[in-house]
Amino acid sequence: MSAGLLLKLLAVFAVIGVGWLSGRLRVLGPGAATTLGAAAFGVFTPALLFRTTAHVDLAKLPWATIVAYYGPTVVLMFAAYAWQRLRHPPRPEVPAVRALSLSFSNTVQLGIPVATALFGPAGLTLHLALASLQALVLLTTGTMLAEVGRSTGRWVGAALVTLRRAFIHPVVLPILLGLAFNASGLPIPGPVDDVLVTLGQAVVPVSLVTIGLTLAQYGVAGTAGRAVTTALGKLVVQPAAVFPVAYWLLGLRGLPLTVAVMCAALPIGANVLLFAQRYEVLEAEVTGAIVTSTVAYLVTGTLWLLLLTHLAA
Repeated sequence: MSAGLLLKLLAVFAVIGVGWLSGRLRVLGPGAATTLGAAAFGVFTPALLFRTTAHVDLAKLPWATIVAYYGPTVVLMFAAYAWQRLRHPPRPEVPAVRALSLSFSNTVQLGIPVATALFGPAGLTLHLALASLQALVLLTTGTMLAEVGRSTGRWVGAALVTLRRAFIHPVVLPILLGLAFNASGLPIPGPVDDVLVTLGQAVVPVSLVTIGLTLAQYGVAGTAGRAVTTALGKLVVQPAAVFPVAYWLLGLRGLPLTVAVMCAALPIGANVLLFAQRYEVLEAEVTGAIVTSTVAYLVTGTLWLLLLTHLAA
């Protein structure tokens, strides 16, 4: 990793540290992590998701790279979800949270600096195409799985409840509205777009501070083993699943192959904690996994990059 990327990584930890120190000193009072998480998930993230999907140019997306990335990633999600369901978790939302932890990358705070520094404008363009669809594909899938797990009673009634919870949701609904607005071909009015930009910019810092607050509240006692397992699964298993599909099945080479695998090799994204807080489950475990995967990425990310560079030579 270059010195510039290391500084970006240290900046991420610094903001998490601010949240942790605020929690230890009780600067924000009791329940701050829950309040900030709810604000990020229920206010700031919907604004970002609506604006992103309203602006994305679907016709110009690099579909081969997208399929190479999201095909195996979604399969991994479903496999992890099924495995966790077979273990009879204490809460029905647990399998969905763990499945999302293994597949949702930190494509913004770390992904954008990594793509910019390593691959230049062309690589950044490919990375942004993957990042712009992550919430649409993975958070929507995770939400569906969580709501299916929560459904009880007769199957018709359960299906209706699941559909209502899945679509009237702070992740899915703004994405659907954004896609509908996108299809209309209308531009977002300037003042409205300014509001959406302002709200969307709060997602990253609020999410990182929330991680720090949650770490201060719960610590890592009792969750370290699971956090390490999840972190290694994200950093090793996901890119290992993406690579053969991209390289052998779809025949990607050069920059598209490297960007797809390196995106999968990124640590766990902060939105997974917001997702866990939404369902009030595994907050401590997810926090530990995010921090662990971010630290370990210094090693695993470098190894994946060396492997891809060797293949391109």
